[in-house]
Amino acid sequence: MVGYNTNDDAGIYRLTEELAVVVTADFITPPVNDPFIFGQIAAANALSDVYAMGGEPKVCLNLVSFPSQKLPPDNLHRIISGAMDKITESGAVLAGGHSVDDSEPKFGLSVVGIVHPEKYWTNAGAQPGDNLVLTKPIGSGVLFNANLKNRVSPSAMQTCLDTLLHLNKAAAEVLRSFTVHAVTDVTGFGLAGHAHEMAKASNVCLNIDIKALPIMPEALEMYRKGVTTGVNDFNKKLVEKHVRFINPLKDWHRQILYDPQTSGGLLIAVPSDQANSLTQALEETGTPAYANIGRVCAKDSTTLLCFI
Repeated sequence: MVGYNTNDDAGIYRLTEELAVVVTADFITPPVNDPFIFGQIAAANALSDVYAMGGEPKVCLNLVSFPSQKLPPDNLHRIISGAMDKITESGAVLAGGHSVDDSEPKFGLSVVGIVHPEKYWTNAGAQPGDNLVLTKPIGSGVLFNANLKNRVSPSAMQTCLDTLLHLNKAAAEVLRSFTVHAVTDVTGFGLAGHAHEMAKASNVCLNIDIKALPIMPEALEMYRKGVTTGVNDFNKKLVEKHVRFINPLKDWHRQILYDPQTSGGLLIAVPSDQANSLTQALEETGTPAYANIGRVCAKDSTTLLCFI
């Protein structure tokens, strides 16, 4: 039912008239030194793909690369324990996995979820007149890099981690009571990259209000000071031919749009008359952000993203 044609977050395969499976896989390198937190973040990041499709995670498999000659086995146990913490919170189970010996730790999950064949979401389907809602602030990529240089305050780093560890489960549950036209989760390609994919798949233009974007504490400050990530330039090149800036914006400020996220929030297109009710419902569930960040417009040129 959903393949790779629109670069969606997961695949969907119908089994019966009442049941379809949602399948995905995702793994990352460690954004933090703590193995338990690494496992938590990696699991939350992988589980998010199923939530972005409207599904419920059910079965997970570990995907592990581990330098067994360099790190003690306890580190691997703690990584998996962290993952189990989030898998259990999601209501899914761990059924095993696979590991290889590698020079650098990498960890993630393959996740299988379920969804009704008539009730799934994709990144296609955004309609002119829709509002755009985002459920987590952006900026984790630059904060992790800046933290390696001891340039981020402990409070800002803790806020970042708390955001990444928050499952998109509650936000997805809230969404089921609304008319959802399109959803994607904002991860490695940054807000601009994933919004671009939604606009292209839906054949529309997304107008995003930069002033309305929720941004993690100190993330913009890091860009202003010259800190960046190794992925920003790549993400910018992916979209730059289809992006327009209405108002002047300094280059360091633009970088936040290309900031690669890990375990990011959901970007949602809903009818404009439901946007306020949605943000209120997200706020009541304790979602990290519940920001109305823009509107969907008809596409009349090669522009897919318009930042105002």
